[in-house]
Amino acid sequence: MHVIRAAEAPRFQLPGVEFTGLAAPSRGCTGLCTWKLTVHPGVGGGEPHTLDRDEVFMVVNGTVQLAPGGDKLGPGDAAVVPAGEPIALTNLGEETAELYVAIAAGFTGTMADGTKVQPPWAQ
Repeated sequence: MHVIRAAEAPRFQLPGVEFTGLAAPSRGCTGLCTWKLTVHPGVGGGEPHTLDRDEVFMVVNGTVQLAPGGDKLGPGDAAVVPAGEPIALTNLGEETAELYVAIAAGFTGTMADGTKVQPPWAQ
């Protein structure tokens, strides 16, 4: 068993967003990546990206939208975004949104400009 303590989990910052790495190949899980996503109010709506694997979002706190014109999700809601479907997460509320995210290990993201990425929180 590999335990990831909250206080020791790696954190990665983007403007208005924090990724807290949980399960990943470098943290003892070869088949699955999970992380906690914290999104500040009003953040989001940028250029969409896609992933080559299905991604699951589980909302713990706040109100978010995963794509412009998409369903609004609140606490207790979950959404499965199929591989290749555009994602542009937005915090629609006035409070910090918290989500847990899960995806198969080894995925690759493609940014709007075509750049391929493998984020550090998932390695």
